[in-house]
Formats: sequence, C-alpha cells, structure tokens
Amino acid sequence: MGSNTVHLLVVDAHPGARPLPAYSHKAQLRLAELLDEDGAIGATGVTRLTEQIAEARQVAEDKGVEEILPFATSAVREATNGEQVLARVAEETGVELTVLSGEDEARLTFLAARRWLGWSAGKLLVLDIGGGSLEIAYGMDEDPDAAVSLPLGAGRLTAAALPGDPPATEDVRSLRKHVRAEIGRVVAEFARLGSPDHVVGTSKTFKQLARICGAARSAEGLYAPRALGRATLEEWVPRLAAMTERERAGLPGVSEGRARQLLAGALVAEGAMDLFGVAELDICPWALREGVILRRLDRMAPAG
Repeated sequence: MGSNTVHLLVVDAHPGARPLPAYSHKAQLRLAELLDEDGAIGATGVTRLTEQIAEARQVAEDKGVEEILPFATSAVREATNGEQVLARVAEETGVELTVLSGEDEARLTFLAARRWLGWSAGKLLVLDIGGGSLEIAYGMDEDPDAAVSLPLGAGRLTAAALPGDPPATEDVRSLRKHVRAEIGRVVAEFARLGSPDHVVGTSKTFKQLARICGAARSAEGLYAPRALGRATLEEWVPRLAAMTERERAGLPGVSEGRARQLLAGALVAEGAMDLFGVAELDICPWALREGVILRRLDRMAPAG
C-alpha cells in the first residue's frame, strides 16, 4: 500500500528462481494528497483504503495466492493517525499491514535493482521517487552502504506546494529551491563513498519521465533498455510547468491518475540528477515490491 496506489502483485515465486508476475490488481488512492491540516488521513481516505485492501485480499484468494506480504509506506507511516488506520484495516479486512521505514524502503529497492542488474553493475546508485518520499541508496553489495529517505514524494509535494493548474511560476520556483535544499543535505554522505559505476531510477515517476523524454514504450517489453538523460529532462521541466493536468495526461506514457504530480516528480528527478552529478540514468523495472518478495524468498528454506 503506497502513497499513490493499493497494488496487489501476484507472483509465482520460489527460492533460487526469478519471481514471475502472474497478475496485477491496483486502485488509485493518492493518500499523500488526502492528508488533512493535522497530517491525518481523513475519514474518506480511510474508508477508501479499507475497501480497496478488502478487495485486494478477495482478488488474492480468487487467484489462489498461498501467502500475502502486506506492507505500507510513507503515507501511513507519517500520518498522525497511522496506528488507528492500521487497526481499522486489520479489524475490517483481517490484513495486518507491516509499515516499512524510509530506510527499509531504500534498502529493499536497492536489493531489487541489484538483483535485476547483477554484480557487473559495480557500485550502484539507486533513486526512487514515490508518492510520499524519495529514496536514495548506494553500495557495492546487496545491502547498500548508505540509504536515506527524504519527504520529497511527488504526491506529497504536489498537494503541499503546487495548488494551481497550471501552477504559478513562483510556486514552481519555490518548490525547486526546497527540493534542492533537501537533497543537498545528504549529498556529502554519498559523495564520500566515491562515484557510482551505474545509476538507476525506479518507480512509475521515473518511468513516465523517461517515456516522455523518448524512452521505449511499455509495449516494447520489460527488457527493452530505457534511460533518462538530464539534459532532455531539463528541457521538459518548464514545458510540464506550463501544462495543465489534462495536457500532461495526454503525453505518451503518462497515466491520468499521475498527471497532476508529474511536474513535482520531474523537479525531484532533475534536482537529484544534478546534485549527484548524473548525466543519464537507466530505468530499472524492479523496485520496492520486488525487493519485499526477494527478501521473503531469501528467508525461505530451499525446496527439497
């Protein structure tokens, strides 16, 4: 359960094998945009969340799922009524959500990217933009040497700082300044570890930004190489800022549910790539969900 969606991913998985996606069921919630002035998830949001989790559980049962690994990220983690929300979900659906810390998110996403790319990727820098937070991780092994989570999710920033459609120029400038200040505080922590050999971006935001910047369509398959260049992204940022939500939704690869927050995501991606000195990054199709699955498989006893 992320800040944008409730997503059930059904996989055929066992130790030593690649998890094979069998079915996907998702519902748009955008919880990061449904927090009230006190930072609590409102009654409507809690009701919708509970209904969608109940529906996901029913779908899982219908598909013959043997084990469910339910987890929640920043929207619930940081909500002032998060504990009450978790209790209500458990009471009404029987699903007990595990709330991941920001560092857990970064580490699990890093694991997924490492497994996808392999050891030949060398020192790996992973950037992941979610609805509520930005995760950054770096390392040589499967567990990163440095991992941080920043409150720079595309949904959160859109709700808090970009009210207009299109947003006011001053709001965009102010958000850009804020994003870079937040990222700038952690750059030194990573810089002392040396330059990465490979940089990747995960998450829907990076995928959509890469697509509008010319990357391969999803129809070309999971293994088609996809990259995002900073120079092209920098050209797109002012164009996105001048567009309405409806106009962004008309761009290739941009879903209607995420069109509103695409500009905030672009500002975060641009800022991170600039401050970390990244001219181009590759898009990794595996991210947090796959990391959770891989970690669970690692803890299972081998069959036989």
